[in-house]
Amino acid sequence: MKILGLLRHAKSDWDDTSQRDFDRGLNARGRKGAELIGRHIRDHGIRWDKLIASPAVRVKLTLEGALPEIEPIYDQRLYLASFDTIVETIEAHAGTGDEEAQAILISGHNPGLQDVLLELVAPGKENALFKEAVVKFPTAAYAVLECDVAHWSELKRYCAELVHFARPRDLDPDLGPEF
Repeated sequence: MKILGLLRHAKSDWDDTSQRDFDRGLNARGRKGAELIGRHIRDHGIRWDKLIASPAVRVKLTLEGALPEIEPIYDQRLYLASFDTIVETIEAHAGTGDEEAQAILISGHNPGLQDVLLELVAPGKENALFKEAVVKFPTAAYAVLECDVAHWSELKRYCAELVHFARPRDLDPDLGPEF
């Protein structure tokens, strides 16, 4: 059994429309959401062997605010990555033998992270958490999947169950959707 975590970047700053997408930072709401979800991740108690992340500025700032104690591995492939690219990146960094990671946290972007949920969760294991996550995987959302594989190289469609899902708005109603 392997544990896969997914953490979407926090709410980005759109004030400077001349900025490249890759270079956008976080707005005040995003900084607050990152700190809040970071506390939640630490309290949740999983010890992440590896944190693999997109090098986009908004992801870096999310991780600095949420999980400053974990040293990320930044991989350009995770910038706006598809399901297949995310799986390839996990395999590339997972390690082998006694050095193979048991728990990997991925931090990046949608729609790729939500696609990971859609592709990995087995139809017979679609629970209430899954139904919430597929409606929307919002900024700073955190999900944990238990993957029924012995090695990351075996990660494939329908091998997982979503066992935890949290959004900043679940932790602080003030961070709910803006209308």
